[in-house]
Amino acid sequence: MSTFIIEGGHRLKGEITPQGAKNEALQVICATLLTPEEVRIQNIPDILDVNNLIALLEEMGVSTRWNAPGDCTFQAKDIRLDYLQSQAFLDRCARLRGSVLLIGPLTARFGKARIAKPGGDKIGRRRLDTHFYGMQKLGARFYFDDEAGTYNIEAAQLKGTYMLLDEASITGTGNIVMAATLARGTTTIYNAACEPYIQQLCHLLTKMGAQISGIGSNLLTIRGVEQLHGASLHRILPDMIEIGSFIGMGAMVGDGLTIRGAGVKSLGIIPEAFRRLGIRLYIKGDDILIPPHKHYQIESFIDGSFMTLADAPWPGLTPDLLSVLIVVATQARGSVLFHQKMFESRLFFTDKLIEMGAQIILCDPHRAVVVGHDHKLKLRGRRMVSPDIRAGIALLIAALSAEGTSQIDNVEQIDRGYERIEQRLNALGAHITRKD
Repeated sequence: MSTFIIEGGHRLKGEITPQGAKNEALQVICATLLTPEEVRIQNIPDILDVNNLIALLEEMGVSTRWNAPGDCTFQAKDIRLDYLQSQAFLDRCARLRGSVLLIGPLTARFGKARIAKPGGDKIGRRRLDTHFYGMQKLGARFYFDDEAGTYNIEAAQLKGTYMLLDEASITGTGNIVMAATLARGTTTIYNAACEPYIQQLCHLLTKMGAQISGIGSNLLTIRGVEQLHGASLHRILPDMIEIGSFIGMGAMVGDGLTIRGAGVKSLGIIPEAFRRLGIRLYIKGDDILIPPHKHYQIESFIDGSFMTLADAPWPGLTPDLLSVLIVVATQARGSVLFHQKMFESRLFFTDKLIEMGAQIILCDPHRAVVVGHDHKLKLRGRRMVSPDIRAGIALLIAALSAEGTSQIDNVEQIDRGYERIEQRLNALGAHITRKD
């Protein structure tokens, strides 16, 4: 287990470039299983979750050729279907949430899939019903082996159909879309997730020969084809969650921070969410500049009522950034209510911020009120444990702004979603030491 030692109070200044989007990378890499031909993907982030997925695909028989850092050509020509029945495969699946994205492409191309209950962040229930509902609607048979703890899906031939999803699940939509590309007939998915990750997956699939309409909306239509071919190039978008994290750092401890190549058009409501906390940011082309902030004032709604920030499916505010926004709010002028609707346990990390001196009222598992200090009371360095990726980066931001030295244990959680984060932040002026 690795630990970060953070010496707080050092200001960050300079330029930083975001990594490729983790959530997109997991989906498009799994999409390479749909064809025996080569698919080239660029801007792949060098992070733990993505590296573990690539290692899993290589064990399955997928060949990989690295053309340059972050630039890999995948070819799923000789898949070892016998490996899918092994305990080694199931053990790898159990450690990786992204392994659930294997269901769609494996069933579509090979007629069967088998995975263990996938791992990932411990942030409350994360049901898989949407994945299995969609596959069953396409004609697949699903059963859970309670003794082995495995999910099993079989289908001789998937058939297109209409479906209305009860949840706009990103990975669920991704799985269904990938499966539907090789189904017989037309599939219509209503209440589909429409995040940029899904849009990018659809764009890659169309390059591979899929016929998809409605990209960017919550109504997708997929006309099945007999086979997909390779794709010469697909570039992953900049990671919107990392960009939001850098905006938070720039507001709290920045002396002028520029985020280069931020993919501004794909950020949705994220810049506006920070502006509602009083954060000034300037967009020039595809770059974002966050100037130094001695003070920032939380807005009220137009009618003067209390500001509330809540997560919602795209184009609403992504739940992955609420942890960062909560930390930023601790040093704002004013108060704000955060409403985490999509996960049950994601706000529990606030007890660590309270120990650091933040004024936070955890109303229930889904709501927290933050009373800003306006920099009059500094957070205090503490020893903490990172419970998940997003809480981990939020605690790191808090530690950078705190008085004294902080220690964050279990930083492998942060490594799952952020590439060489301590090296990149140290280059901007942070003092972070990794200890194993």
